[in-house]
Formats: sequence, C-alpha cells, structure tokens
Amino acid sequence: MYMYVEREISEKFGGLARAYGIVALVGARQSGKTTFLKEHAKNPGASYVLFDDPDARALFDQDVKKFEKQFIEGHAPVILDEVQYCKDAGRNLKYLADSGRNLWITSSSEILLGKEVLSFLVGRVSVLRLYPFSLKEFLSANGTQELTGQVLSRSVWEHATYGGYPKVVTTGDVEMKKTILSDLYQTMLFKDVARTFSIEDMNSLEKLAKYLAVNAGGAVSYENIGSEIGLSFQTLKKYLDAMEKSHIIRRIPPFHTNKTKEITRQPKAYFVDTGLRNAVAKSFATQVDGKLFENYVATELFKAGFEPKYWRTKTGAEVDFIVEKDGKPTPIEVKLKTGNSKIESGLRAFIDEYSPENALVVAYEGKKMQAKRGKTRIQFTDVMQMRETLSKQG
Repeated sequence: MYMYVEREISEKFGGLARAYGIVALVGARQSGKTTFLKEHAKNPGASYVLFDDPDARALFDQDVKKFEKQFIEGHAPVILDEVQYCKDAGRNLKYLADSGRNLWITSSSEILLGKEVLSFLVGRVSVLRLYPFSLKEFLSANGTQELTGQVLSRSVWEHATYGGYPKVVTTGDVEMKKTILSDLYQTMLFKDVARTFSIEDMNSLEKLAKYLAVNAGGAVSYENIGSEIGLSFQTLKKYLDAMEKSHIIRRIPPFHTNKTKEITRQPKAYFVDTGLRNAVAKSFATQVDGKLFENYVATELFKAGFEPKYWRTKTGAEVDFIVEKDGKPTPIEVKLKTGNSKIESGLRAFIDEYSPENALVVAYEGKKMQAKRGKTRIQFTDVMQMRETLSKQG
C-alpha cells in the first residue's frame, strides 16, 4: 500500500510556489523530488514531462514554442523533471517564465545552478534542496510514534546503516535494501557523474569514491589522494566537484575567523547519505562506529539547512562541527557514548578561544545532561534533539 511521507520542506515549498513562476527542486536521484512535486500537484490541470525521454528533450531543445504548445498550454503547474539533460535550459526556461507559465522543475545535479542556467533565471526562480529522508521523516515513514531511548537508538542505527533514500527506507528486506543502494550508486556514478560531467576514466572515479567512503570525514588532501589513486590535481578536483554537484558527497570547510584561511585550508568530505557510503565501502556493520556516526550527524545538519564547518588548530585540537547562526558559532562534538560530563580537550580549547554561548555533545548512546565552562552552556544530547536545539538558538 502506498503511503506518502510529508517532507519537512513542504511549508516552505508552498510559500515559494505562490511567489515564483519557477520553483527548482534539486537533490540526489531517488531522494523523492518527483514524488513530492506530484503529491503537491494533485489537480486536473497539472502535467508532467520527464527529460529522460529523448523525444521530449529534443523538442524542448530544438523548438521551445512547439514544446510549450504540446506539453504546457492549458496546464498548471507543469513539472519538468531532470532539466539538466537539456542543452539550453536557462534560455528556454526564461522564455516560459516570461510567458507566465507556472513551472516546477527538478534536477539531480547542481549543474542547474551554474551560471549557464541560473543567470537567465534571476528573479524568476527559487531553489530548494531535497535530501533523502531525515531522521524525523524516517521515523514518520516507519510509523514510529513513541520514541523511547531504545527505539531512538535502534532507529538511528537503521537510518545510519541503510540511509534515508525513500525506496530503501520503505523496503523491509535487508538484502533488498543493499541491492537498491548498490544499483543506485552505479546509476549515480555512471549517469549523473560520468555522463553529465564527461568523465571517461570510470576506474579512477570508482577508486576515488571508495577512498572517500573508507575515509569519510577525513581532511581532503589533494596531494595524498592524487598520489594514492594516480590522478593529477586538476583531474582530482574535477572528479570531486562532479561528485559534489551530483549529491554523492559534500565538502565542509574549516572554521576560522580569517576568511582567507578558511578558503585555503583543506576541507573534509562526507557522504550525503550514509547508506550510500556503506554501499560504496561494502560495509554494513551490525554496530555504528565513530566514523559512520560522525558522517550521520553531518547529514542531519545538511538536511536541517545548516552549513557546518570544522575546527582544527596547528597543535591538533579539533571540534567535529561548527554551526554558525546570526554570526554566533556553536561547536558540536560527536561521540558514540557519553557516561559523564567530561569535556574533550578540543571542545575545551574552542570554548576558551571563542566563548560561544552554547556547545553540544551529540552522542549515539548516553545520558542527557548539562555542564558549563566559563559562560558556555554545554548540552549532552542525542541527534534528534540536536536539530531542535540548534533551530531554537538565535
């Protein structure tokens, strides 16, 4: 039986759809973009066009007015799915927007947001990102209502292990979950990355994906990775950019009050979905380890709309994530288990340096408690409450 899971972006989407002629929904393949738009376009006048269809794509590319007459005339809204496959998307979408058409468009690639497309649509389009299910959406999909500590721990384990892609979440069989993830990874790599960004050396691309999966959360050293895989700096950068624009990985920069240093220092790379990461690494463990949980916390921060950074000093002091809101930094330390209010040396160093109002220690298992260091309030919490706490901070 089909059950639609309401997404956290629904309210925001509704407001934007009323204010803009075009709303663009970008996100990884199979993250639920088409399902979401079709659910919100349940009226007799709506229509849907998939640009994976070569005939529809050719007509859009060669004669947008004919395309308009065949697919758009008399319909609103019109869903245009996977527009990154079209050659002159920006110019043609501008024409349709200026003709008063109501368009909802999707793309599995950030290439849509490049200047070749977006420059034509300034003031005409608003962009929303849709990720695989967040923990809150995952719980909703599974019909979880009573959230005890044990239920939350078990849910986080499953969500971190198999990820949040809707088809994976709603499939009960574990082996089928793994098969779906493996197939999805191959499709994303060969179609979204290789085809869209004209990459021919698939062997090196797969080696890079495996390296990043095994070393998720590690600093990205172009020299070290290039040497290990046998890629030049420029090629490695192209591959990483393509994987990021295809929503496989996401790089986060270091936190520093000197913005120039922030740009020049090494980023860290995380997978956008931990289930996909495990499929690439061919590792579906029965226990959540520290590296997996750190990546999982990163994905929940992405889904909440935050742009996390990390902090590391020359002497080795480190904090996993820094989230900034209204110019105020909140350090987040990730731990598998907490049994007391001990504050790790890296978090202590950050607090002493920046005196933030709040700090979080996010644990997979452990007691919730509070501590203070100077004027900083430190909360020991779980990943569910992390998002709620951060959203309330102003």
